[in-house]
Amino acid sequence: MNRPSGQDRPTTPSLGAMRTAVLIVDDSLTVRMDLAEAFTDAGFLALPSATIGEARALAMREDVAVVVLDVQLPDGDGVDLLKELRAGPRGRDLIVLMLSSEAEISDRVRGLTTGADEYVGKPYETSYVVAKAHDLLRIRQPQRTQARAILVIDDSATYRNTLAQALRDAGFAVITAADGETGLALAADRRPHAVMVDGQLPGIDGAAVIRNLRLDTALRGMPCVLLTAADDADAELTALDAGADAFVRKEEALDVILARLAAVLRRADHRPAGHAHSMLGPKKILAVDDSSTFLHELASTLRGEGYDVVMARAGEDALDLLKVQSVDCILLDLMMPGLGGTGTCRLIKSTPGMRDIPLIMLTALEDRAAMIEGLGAGADDYIAKASDFQVLKARVRAQIRRKEFEDENRRIRDELVRRELETAEARAAQELAEARAELVKELERKNRELEAFSYSVSHDLRAPLRGINGISRILLDDYAGKLDATGQDYLRRICAAGGRMSDIIDDMLHLARLGQAALARSPVDFTALVHAVLGELQHRDAARQVDCRVSDGMTFAADPGMMRIVLDNLLGNAWKFSGKTAQAVITVDSVPSPAGTVYRVRDNGAGFDMAHAEKLFTPFRRLHTNAEFPGTGIGLATVHRIIERHGGRIWAESAKGQGACFCFTLAESPPPATVNHG
Repeated sequence: MNRPSGQDRPTTPSLGAMRTAVLIVDDSLTVRMDLAEAFTDAGFLALPSATIGEARALAMREDVAVVVLDVQLPDGDGVDLLKELRAGPRGRDLIVLMLSSEAEISDRVRGLTTGADEYVGKPYETSYVVAKAHDLLRIRQPQRTQARAILVIDDSATYRNTLAQALRDAGFAVITAADGETGLALAADRRPHAVMVDGQLPGIDGAAVIRNLRLDTALRGMPCVLLTAADDADAELTALDAGADAFVRKEEALDVILARLAAVLRRADHRPAGHAHSMLGPKKILAVDDSSTFLHELASTLRGEGYDVVMARAGEDALDLLKVQSVDCILLDLMMPGLGGTGTCRLIKSTPGMRDIPLIMLTALEDRAAMIEGLGAGADDYIAKASDFQVLKARVRAQIRRKEFEDENRRIRDELVRRELETAEARAAQELAEARAELVKELERKNRELEAFSYSVSHDLRAPLRGINGISRILLDDYAGKLDATGQDYLRRICAAGGRMSDIIDDMLHLARLGQAALARSPVDFTALVHAVLGELQHRDAARQVDCRVSDGMTFAADPGMMRIVLDNLLGNAWKFSGKTAQAVITVDSVPSPAGTVYRVRDNGAGFDMAHAEKLFTPFRRLHTNAEFPGTGIGLATVHRIIERHGGRIWAESAKGQGACFCFTLAESPPPATVNHG
């Protein structure tokens, strides 16, 4: 539990009246006090509790955003409390970090699979726990902070506090650090809107701080102002070469410094990153070794560098963990019982979700064959075990940095591909729009041609046809006595053919206009409409006796005029084709089906051969001769077009000499309030 001491501790004042609440549940008073102090310093509202009961009460009373939860508690299991919290009304958005003494990998897997966002082993690095909470909050709950935050890095407490107070008075939230290393960690953790850094610092200087920020993919857009008390004429050039956005001398008035900062913020496109991961942020290392002594020594060293270390004593345990938790780097012993380092490495590098994790092979063997074996298994690096861990720490940093750069390059490539796809889609959409516009123009041209044709048919063809029919009837009426029987028969045939041609012209025009007519849906009393059409058929053919059976209560939403045309054709056909049946029966009813209500018009008339059913709805294709049953062959094509325009389907079932059944469905549409009875 490493913490900065007294005066060097970074400070973050409250960022407004509301602070993010973190519930700390641990039976150890030392742990509770340590974490509560760290989270309070980081601007959180810390709520420590020693038992599950206390934690429940605090969770119900406070708006908790983060929970740090120990597994072993006096009054129960922390994992059970985790289940309870996840099942609560705010459980989905809650961030939970499990905190427990290093135990079996199976315990860690249990916590993560139950719903923990992170699992940190004891002894822990306090800065890692706080940084991880910040990191998860940025992803889960972006834009929680309203005030713009400025990070001030200066080793002079007097100047640091003076500048911080001036920034607070100007409405900024302020984070302070006394050295460059702490400042970089805070920049990765808190993601301020800008950094103001002194040029002269203990350890790494201000220019080096800025260069480190510019190398980090998640932080490189962060505005930086370099401060200096030096009179060196080259100081500004050094600052700008390092990547600073502005250079300010400390002796300038505070209002001038604030104005320079405001100008930098106005120019900057940067906003605090949400999902980008910083190379300076918290990192997790998985160490796999069957030697408990070496494993604990390695973990202690890496934790001192700010890493969270997960320890596994076998390759099988490491694979189980990697299935539920990602890590930033893997340190793997070559010689282990069971699966062994080589086998574990091959499985990791062959698994899609794990293969990109940097893996460093460790071994006590220093021969060339062992190194080749490790690298051949897929390891990214190979290092001999030694008591001096300096080289190992450098290799770990290098591998993590390499992975971060690869991820950034992959992100850039993906972004370029995405933009290329968007450009291609936009180009395709433009081409499609142009093609559609051209089709619309062509369709309009065809419609104009159709209208011209319709006009021609209506006027140019009908006029001579009326002349032929009229003269033929005059001949029959006035000169029939001067013609023999054959001549009179010829005249009658001319009149009948003219009448049939007139009917065909009418039906053609009607079919052509259907596609252009507006569809006006309203509630239709289908039963009443059927009775009306049957009544007209009976009136025109009063001598016939037809048994008409119509179901009650048939209603739907449709265009009333078009449905009248449908019934005129379907019932007209049923009446016509049952004309030679001694006891004619016409039935109109409806039956439910998975596709919706099916409406049926049935008769017991002539019927047809189903082998020719595909011709039924094609214009001018007839299944009976005009001598048997007169007609134009357009009626069913008209019906088919109307049903299609209503989003429905029509089909027929029949057998020759056994009548026919025409069935249709309509797409459902919410009907208006009144019913049209046709």
